[in-house]
Amino acid sequence: MLPARYAPVLFGIILSGLMSLLVSAISTLHAIGAGADFLDVWISAWLTAWVVAFPVVLLVAPVTRRLVEQLVSSPAGSRQ
Repeated sequence: MLPARYAPVLFGIILSGLMSLLVSAISTLHAIGAGADFLDVWISAWLTAWVVAFPVVLLVAPVTRRLVEQLVSSPAGSRQ
């Protein structure tokens, strides 16, 4: 197990990896179809997307959390 201080980075790795995997698969399938070279093109696209997505998630996640906190109400009786 990793110490809790690594949670934001681990969250970023997992989220960016899964989202870029899914989006690159859909985009690649749409662009070239399900031919014999699909897997090679997709993996290349995914790795490129992940390299971009990971730092973006790390930068955007704190801003997104603050925005969500402003858009939802706190549970009754809690102070924030």
